[in-house]
Amino acid sequence: MKKTKRNEHLIEKVDTSREYTLNEAITTLKSSSSVKFVESLDCAIRLGVDPRHADQMIRGTVSLPNGTGKNVTVLVIAKESKVQEALDAGADFAGFEEFLEKIKSGWTAVDVVIATPDSMSELGKLGRILGPKGLMPNPKSGTVTNDVANAVKEVKAGKIEFRVDKTGIVHTTIGKLDFEIDKLTENAKAFITTIVKLKPSAAKGQYVKSLFLSSSMGPGLKISRDEITAE
Repeated sequence: MKKTKRNEHLIEKVDTSREYTLNEAITTLKSSSSVKFVESLDCAIRLGVDPRHADQMIRGTVSLPNGTGKNVTVLVIAKESKVQEALDAGADFAGFEEFLEKIKSGWTAVDVVIATPDSMSELGKLGRILGPKGLMPNPKSGTVTNDVANAVKEVKAGKIEFRVDKTGIVHTTIGKLDFEIDKLTENAKAFITTIVKLKPSAAKGQYVKSLFLSSSMGPGLKISRDEITAE
């Protein structure tokens, strides 16, 4: 790594060789941030699972108690009365044919897509576009539903979707560094607790192998096992 003044500043303030409590890690990342924008707080958990096996695929959602701090752009694919219901609930875009055509042309400028069950036969044909972007609605994540109003409100309030990658790591953003320390700690605990509860019976040995918190431009700080087992 090229030595810059910012890197030297981080090396002086952060000890990456030790283990931290959640509170200590968050406090350290907040105090060591030296960039001119508000960084995100990221959480990465390495799991003892083999995602190649369906019974070890970790995927789900969690409602962060204090939100993500991000303005989430939501598109709802629905017909008739559900369109207005979605817009009234705070969806940024809602409709059917016009948005199917936009997606076909390559438009994916949203963070979350929610769809009603009766629209999935048409939307499913666009999987090659939405799938790689992680935007394809899924009943397990609550993004295929007739209750579009509630789904939109949950996503806007801080409900996030996560899934383990092929290397066995679950990575997500759990807030912004300008949140209060207690609020970021609550978000981290909610995420960790959800992951722990999803332990598959097929997983053998140590389930949570390691957990790191980091900021957008900062170092990764290892969280102590005591913190993980407490959840």
